[in-house]
Order: sequence, then C-alpha cells, then structure tokens
Amino acid sequence: MGHTWGYAISSFFSLTSHHCFLHPLTLLCMIFLLCSTTCHSIDIHPQDKVSLLCFKSWIQDPDQVLSSWGSSNNNCTNWNGITCDNTGHVLLVNLTSMNLSGQIHPSFCNLSYLEKVDFSHNNFTCPLPVCFGNLLGLRTVDLSHNRFHGGVPDSFVRLKQLTELVLSGNPDLGGPIPGWIGNFSAYLERLQLGFCSFNGMIPDSLVYLKSLNYLDLENNLLSGNLVDFHQPLVLLNLASNRFSGTLPCFSAAIKSLTVLNLSNNSIVGGIPACIASLEVLSHLNLSGNHLKYRISPRLVFSEKLLVLDLSNNGLSGPIPGKIAETTEKQGLVLLDLSHNQFSGEIPLKITELKSLQALFLSHNLLSGEIPARIGNLTYLEVIDLSHNSLSGTIPLNIVGCFQLLALILNNNNLSGVIQPEFDALDSLKILDISNNRFSGDIPLTLAGCKSLEIVDFSSNDLSGSLNDAITKWTNLRYLSLAQNKFSGTLPSWLFTFQAIEMMDFSHNKFSGFIPDVNVKGSSLFNSRDLTVKEPTGATRNVQLRVSVIVSDNNQSSFTYNLSSMVGIDLSNNLLHGEIPRGLFGLAGLQYLNLSSNFLDGQLPGLQKMQILKALDLSHNSLSGHIPGNISSLQGLDTLNLSYNCFSGSVPQKQGYGRFPGAFAGNPDLCLESSGGGCEDGRVSSEQGSFFGEDRMDGPISVGIFFISTFISFDVGVVVLFCSTRARNYILRTKV
Repeated sequence: MGHTWGYAISSFFSLTSHHCFLHPLTLLCMIFLLCSTTCHSIDIHPQDKVSLLCFKSWIQDPDQVLSSWGSSNNNCTNWNGITCDNTGHVLLVNLTSMNLSGQIHPSFCNLSYLEKVDFSHNNFTCPLPVCFGNLLGLRTVDLSHNRFHGGVPDSFVRLKQLTELVLSGNPDLGGPIPGWIGNFSAYLERLQLGFCSFNGMIPDSLVYLKSLNYLDLENNLLSGNLVDFHQPLVLLNLASNRFSGTLPCFSAAIKSLTVLNLSNNSIVGGIPACIASLEVLSHLNLSGNHLKYRISPRLVFSEKLLVLDLSNNGLSGPIPGKIAETTEKQGLVLLDLSHNQFSGEIPLKITELKSLQALFLSHNLLSGEIPARIGNLTYLEVIDLSHNSLSGTIPLNIVGCFQLLALILNNNNLSGVIQPEFDALDSLKILDISNNRFSGDIPLTLAGCKSLEIVDFSSNDLSGSLNDAITKWTNLRYLSLAQNKFSGTLPSWLFTFQAIEMMDFSHNKFSGFIPDVNVKGSSLFNSRDLTVKEPTGATRNVQLRVSVIVSDNNQSSFTYNLSSMVGIDLSNNLLHGEIPRGLFGLAGLQYLNLSSNFLDGQLPGLQKMQILKALDLSHNSLSGHIPGNISSLQGLDTLNLSYNCFSGSVPQKQGYGRFPGAFAGNPDLCLESSGGGCEDGRVSSEQGSFFGEDRMDGPISVGIFFISTFISFDVGVVVLFCSTRARNYILRTKV
C-alpha cells in the first residue's frame, strides 16, 4: 500500500512539473481522485475485524446484508455499513433498516475508536448494552425502532462526547428517565426517547441542559406539571403523555423554537398570548388537552407559522378575526380548530389565508353561512365544516378551490340544490353533504367529478331517479343515498363498481326489481379474503378519518382511512320480485339488508357467503323453507327473517337458537322446541331492530342497517302480506 501511494505521488509531481498549464480545478479533481484511490485500499484494523466478526456471529441476517463481512476480506470499504479512518480503525457502524435481529456481542464494545453507531429500524431483542459506556468516543447513538428492553444503563453516563442519543420506538424500554441525563455530556444536542414506556417526571437536569436543542419524548407515560425549559430549544415534542398544569411561555426559546407539540396531555387553562411571541415557530400542536376560554385577540402568530392545531379542547367564543399574519409567499398551511365550542360565524379573514391547504372547523357551534369568498383559497385541499349549525347554500365560489380533495359539510342546516357547476371540482375524492336539507336531483354534470371515492348524500330531501353521472365515478368505495326521496327503478349498472365496499340506498322510494349482479363488479363483493377479521365493534358504523401532514417544504400530504364493512343496504324501499340469485353468490359480502320491501320467492342457499356477518330480509313476502346451511355460517352474528311467509320446520339442532326472534311473524313456520313439538313463528316479544339506529356519528359515520320494524303488525297483517293479490294492491297504493 505504501508503494502504491509513493508511486501515485511521484507520478503526480512528474505530471505537474511537465505540464504547468493544467487548470487549478483540474488539479483539485486529480487530488480528489488520488485520495479516493488511497481510501479504497485501507485495510480494517485486525482487532476491530475480530470484534465485528464476533458481533456478526450473534446476529440473524436473513437478507445476507453482512455477507461482505468475512475473514478473507480486509478492505474496510467493502464491509457493508462500516467506515474506517486512515489507520483502519472503525469510526462508524451504520446498519439501519437491514432486517437484523438477535443480541449484541460484548466484543462490539472493543471498537475503541467508534464515533457513531446506528442500529435503527431492525429487530434487536436485548437490553441496551451496558458495555456501550466503554465507547468513550461515541458522538451519535441511534438504536431506535427495535425491541430493546429494560432501562437506560447508568454506564451511558461515561459518554461525555455524545451529541445525539436516539432510542425512540422501543416500546419495552422504560422506567424513569435517569436523573443524570442532562449532566453526563455538555455536548448533547438531540435526545429522542419517544414511543417507549418511560414514566415519572422529566429530570430537572434536562430542563437546564444548555446544549440541548432537540427534545422528543412523545408517547410515553411521563407525568407532572408542564415546566418551562431554560435553553434555546429548536424542537420540543412532549405529545401523548400525562403532563398537566398550564402553558408556559418558553421565553428562553423565543428566537429558536420552530416546532412545539404538546398534544394529547392534560394541560388546562387558556392559551397565553405570549405563545405568539415565538418568532420562528412553524408548527404548534396543542390538540387533545383541556384548554378552555376564549382566544385572546392579541394571540396573532407570525407568517412563519405553517401548522396550527388547537383541536379537541374546550375553547369557546368566536374564532378570532385574525389568528396569523400572512404574505403572498408565507402563511398558515393547516388550521385545525375542530372539536371545540367556538360559536358565531366563520370570520371572513380566514379567506385571506392564501397559503391554506387544509381547514378543519368541524364539531363546533358555528352558525351563519359559509363565507362566499372561500373560493379565494386556491390551494385548499380539505374543507371540513361538519357538525355545526351552518345555514344557507354552498357558495358557488367554492369551485375556485380547484385543488380540493375533500369537501365535508355533513350535519349542518345547509339547503339549496347541488349546483351543476360543482363538476369543476374534478380532483374531489370525498364529498359528504349528509344530514342537511339539500333538495333537487343529482346533476348530470357531476359526471365530471371522476375522482370521487367517498360520496355521502344521505339524510337530505334529494329526489329524482339515479342518472348515469354516477357511473363515471369509477373509483367509488362508498356510496350512500339513504333517507332521501329518490324513486324510479334501480339501474342495471348498480353492482358494477370495481372498488365499492359499501352501498346504502335505504329509506327511499325505489321500485321495481333488484338488478342482477354483474360478475365483473366489485372485487370486494366477489372475492373477499376469508382470513380477514374485521375489528370488534366496527359492525355498525362507517368511519372516515382524514389526515393532512405538512412537511418542512410547506407541502401537505392528504390521506384518509375508511373503516368500512363490505355491504349492501336496500331496505325500506318499494322493491318487489325475487332476490337475484347472484346476490347470494357474493363471497365477499359481510352485510346484506333487504328488509321492508315487497320481495317474494324462495331463499336460495347461502353456502358461498362464508364471511357474512349480518343478514336482514325481514318484512317481505319470502316463502319456502329456511335453507339449512344458514346456521353453518360461523361468522353470522345477526339474522332477521321475521315477518315473511316461510313454511316448513326449523330443526333445533341447526343452532338457530342464537338468533332470538329471527323467525317471528311467519305463521306457517314450525320452530322445533326442546320437547320435540313445534312453536309457531307468528310473534315473538324479542323481535325488533337487529341493527343499531346509530346513523351519522362522525365525519362520515353511518349506521349501515337502519331498520324501522313494524312491531305493531299482528298475525292478520302477516297473513295478508302472504297473499299475492293483497300484496300487489298494497304495492300500488303505497306509492
């Protein structure tokens, strides 16, 4: 190696002496290439090599990322994740995200020149190595996102040169944060202990550590009164702990603090106006606390604030007319004041926040109209004004928000018609206007909203028949037109949407036959993974959660999570005829509600519907025998076949006892008793609504099966329904 270096030096000087005309930049490039050549020829120090091979022997490496570590390989640069100095001693070990597991061999701590170790995003399962305290030259330790357990060893107190300690994402790492954590290194700048299980209080030594500028203790079990810190912090994240007390002013960080996240604690009192004095604050999250009172008009943040989240508190009074400064190039990107007690009108000044990309004002006491100039916010991607008392119409000016992805206005007192011009919102993915007083029909022009995935028009006064505009919403996942005044026949394209998960047309005046199922329709309807288990308690509601994350470059990323079942609800309409057999061949269906119609014919076998959870065919005129294979559906939680014209016998051994009242109001049906005789299926005191009437409880949260059962029906009425002549008469007069 020395000979190679000498030859290179000799050749270089020979070249420069004979070619003095070389440009200085060319000379620099040659020197860089020369250094690169020499670095690539450094042999790893023998002692460090032994230490690393011992470390490797205790590691499970399924992807063979450490295969370059071998006894015959001496070139340091060929060892994956290893960096050496010019003497061959290991300076840096970077094994992040390599799918490694196992334990750390004590020989690793013989790497005496080590300055940085990064084992993050692996699966190490052991206590934090006590011997790390022997690596006195360490400056950076990142062991985050593993499965380390226990506490932080006291031996770490010897790491006097440490600038970064990152242990976050080890949920079994806990105990109190050591009292020496703020004393052991005068150079510690970054401390990340989030998403662990640390408890107790923040040590006083940490509050006064002058070198500290980045402190992340999110999602632990820490408690005590929130204290003011005495250093110029850049980031402070104490979210999702158990801190209490009132908000301090963080005056020591008035010129440095850019991110302050105190969400999901138990902080009380009001928001002090001094918080707005933080000159470079860009992200402020105080959501999920117990903050109260009005917001002071003196609380006006600078234009550098990008994110303001005060949601899920008890703040009251009017929304301040001016909450942040704004310029043409800077200003709020996300404003979330949802889930508070704000009252009064939406201030017009909000429409001057030209940089705004997400506006969340839901679950307040707001009244008045949606500001007509809201379309001036051309960068808006999300508008959520749901669960207020807003009135008037949707301003036509809203089409100026041409980048809009989600428009959520449910649970207000809005009225008027759906404007044909709304087709200009062609990027819209979510449109929820449910639980308002909108009237008229669905404009044909809405075919232009081809990006729609979630549509909820339920609980309005909409009418007319279904037009072909809906067929253009090819990405539909959820469609609810429930509790309106729609009429006409169900179109042949009803079951053709490829991605549909839930379709609710209940409580309307649809008539005619149920169209046959298209075998090329929803893949979820047709081929659900039978191993999927829906979470307990998710059988009543559809819940939509919209989230917006703002990055450092002021750009927001929009995502939503739809927690839905796979189902069809056509209940409480005027449908008649037989149920298409194809409907009972949908292997992916979990919920089917066709109750309170005028359907007749026999019930086919349900053997293909192996993940069916709820079936309601009550209050129809279905006849014939009860298929024996219904009881074999292990996942079936709810069954209601009451008030039909079923006949024959239902053997007790088929296990229908777990569905009390499921066969009430079927006078010709024999329910086998424990004594061997028959109990007729005429009435049952336990008959009622099997599906909760808990509609509309969330951004889009709908009780899927809203059944209005006719408890007062007596046997005579049931028998009347079983008469074809009488049934036809009722069908004509009900319209």
